[in-house]
Amino acid sequence: MLLKKRKVKVTIPVIKKRKIEVYALGRHIPLSPDKARRVIDQIRGRSYEETLMILELMPYRACYPIFKLVYSAATNARSKMGSDETNLVISKAEVNQGTSVKKFKPQARGRSYAIKKTTCHITIVVKDRSLDEYIVVHI
Repeated sequence: MLLKKRKVKVTIPVIKKRKIEVYALGRHIPLSPDKARRVIDQIRGRSYEETLMILELMPYRACYPIFKLVYSAATNARSKMGSDETNLVISKAEVNQGTSVKKFKPQARGRSYAIKKTTCHITIVVKDRSLDEYIVVHI
């Protein structure tokens, strides 16, 4: 007598990584990368609310574009992940050099003088502390 093989359904737990980081990217900001890094180094790793207070009180011109990017990253986190602003932390903040805008200024005796205006690209990554990093999905 032949026995039939039975199909057994087995559920295997799969661990998926949950998206807990959201970013905001500012490109071609008319600012020197070194001057922007001076401000970015102060806010890296701090909470969202503390970052806003620091940026409002610092006397540098680079603070306003960075303030707008931090606010935009928090808004992205609220709309994409439903995060509360009290749980947000600046996990990564970096400044890269952008393109240089070159202008020529006329000088005496028919000469020209090149003026290079530097730009930078700023990336702010915000992380939610309250969300777990991994979720278990049963297949």
